[in-house]
Amino acid sequence: MVSARQGNARHPTPQAQLRSPSSGSTASAARITVVDDHLLFVEMLELSLTREGHDVRTVAVSDPRVQARHLCSAILRTRPQIVLLDLDLGLQVDGVCFVEPLQRAGVAVIVVTGDEDETRWGECIARGARIVLPKSASLDTILRTVRRVAEGRPVMGPEEADRLLRRYRQELGWVQDVRARLDTLTPREREILAALMSGQNVHDIARAALVSEATVRSQVKSVLAKLHVSSQLAAVGIAHKAHWLEPHSA
Repeated sequence: MVSARQGNARHPTPQAQLRSPSSGSTASAARITVVDDHLLFVEMLELSLTREGHDVRTVAVSDPRVQARHLCSAILRTRPQIVLLDLDLGLQVDGVCFVEPLQRAGVAVIVVTGDEDETRWGECIARGARIVLPKSASLDTILRTVRRVAEGRPVMGPEEADRLLRRYRQELGWVQDVRARLDTLTPREREILAALMSGQNVHDIARAALVSEATVRSQVKSVLAKLHVSSQLAAVGIAHKAHWLEPHSA
């Protein structure tokens, strides 16, 4: 279930109140929507941002089965100028997928996440986020960042943005390489890898397929060779990291 809480303020267009540095304003109130599944964190931000003079709405995610398009629609219905977005919302989809549609709608996205994976941060920047802040950042840092975005000022230096983008592109290249290797697996080898990913061992696989364990070991060996890894654990690891799904289970 997705629920949105908002005040009774008028609803100008998303960019209406975002001011440029040349406006001469030292502070700009903005319509801000906080999207996070941690209620305490949401309430802390809501209170602090309201005290700063912003018009704050929240979109709470209480059902992990909610579909991405419904959540995105709920966010946009609050008509935000700025969205503070968590990445790990307890959903079946990655919060990163919301960055680009929000950015295309003219919303400034500030990602605030507990995930310290800089590859993921780089993906957020590539998709249009203004900046990614760790949840370990001070409240003052978050408020200052919101203030700068509301005033139309930059919040991330080009060197830092380039560094994160390079990390993401390197990872993307690696994933593409792994997926190319996965594509070389035969249908049976894909079934073997999917079984390993589900936690089955050679004995389990052989018993289910009514074949000898020697046959399964030979098939596993072929999988490892094609993936350029030396162990079942490594094969499972790179398949998970590449977000691979055996075609019949996709």
